[in-house]
Amino acid sequence: MSSLSTGMRRAAALFLLAGTVAASVLPAAAADVTFMMRNSHPNAVEVELYSQDRNHVWPGGNEVYYLDDGETKEIPLSCSEGEQICYGAWVSGDKGTYWGTGPENAETCEDCCYTCTGGETEEINLVP
Repeated sequence: MSSLSTGMRRAAALFLLAGTVAASVLPAAAADVTFMMRNSHPNAVEVELYSQDRNHVWPGGNEVYYLDDGETKEIPLSCSEGEQICYGAWVSGDKGTYWGTGPENAETCEDCCYTCTGGETEEINLVP
């Protein structure tokens, strides 16, 4: 085998290796955002936050953020830079009375989604 063909094979192998490394998915940059939620409804409210870009829910694990009537809560979360996150909220025990995307991210909404860029949302006031 000539040194030219050996050199070409090495170059081809190096090229393939470089392509494989470059094609590897790098983790997305993380960002933190805080949702500012205020419950102005006379009953307690449950809240979940839903990624629109991946299959992820906060707080997850069949848990919810719980806000008593009149309570304001800061909900900090880590998300991927640029990720769209929508809130779904509903009266505790009454999933028919909801805000945003509602329970299970099942509804469409206007003005209930935020882009993860760090910082905090304006106060989201859940009114009757």
